[in-house]
Amino acid sequence: MPTDAEGAPVGRRVVLGLLGLGAVGVVTGNRVQDGLSRALAPIQLRDPTGLTSLVPLGSTWRYYSVTGSVPPRARQDYRLAVTGLVGSESTYSYADLEALPQTSFTDTFHCVTGWYVPDVPWAGVRVADLLDRAAPSDGAVGVRFHSFDGTYTVNMTLEQARAEDVLVVLRMYDEPVTHAHGGPVRIYSGSMYGYKGTKWLSGIEVTADNRPGYWEDRGYPLDGIIDG
Repeated sequence: MPTDAEGAPVGRRVVLGLLGLGAVGVVTGNRVQDGLSRALAPIQLRDPTGLTSLVPLGSTWRYYSVTGSVPPRARQDYRLAVTGLVGSESTYSYADLEALPQTSFTDTFHCVTGWYVPDVPWAGVRVADLLDRAAPSDGAVGVRFHSFDGTYTVNMTLEQARAEDVLVVLRMYDEPVTHAHGGPVRIYSGSMYGYKGTKWLSGIEVTADNRPGYWEDRGYPLDGIIDG
């Protein structure tokens, strides 16, 4: 049976009880729904049944992992590897990333399934800046992002990854990225749907192709561009 961060059981009764609270949230508005979303986060990250997806949360975050449980990683222990078809492979600590030039903007997060979260403040290092430091080779075509959940990957073309709104995110809402949001470090791309924003980022690999990643292998569009 799935468990929460403290090891207590997370069962169907808990989730079904929260369904009722979700209905209250629909009536009472965004504040209740936002609070419910935060309360659900530990369960959603460990709920392979998918029952929590039935909770009507409105325009606020859903927390999800393709592997169920993802062990947290402390910022002081974090490392990001930039590898592949590059002139200079590198490994960055969290402090290294903080020391690089930072980019910030406010943008709306769009999930391909239809929900969204408006006006999210994002801040971090542009992927383009890390790629420039790594110096991709002439044969480089794509960029493959890896998660330390051990399963999730996603690809962008080299051109897409260099866009101004593609960030290695260190901060959301003016605070360090939480584990539930994919921290300590995640990817965000403003022009693409959320599945392109790899959570729990561990690696940026420059590749000779643009292979499908986890969700693209399961039918999601390879480019992931938000229509309209």
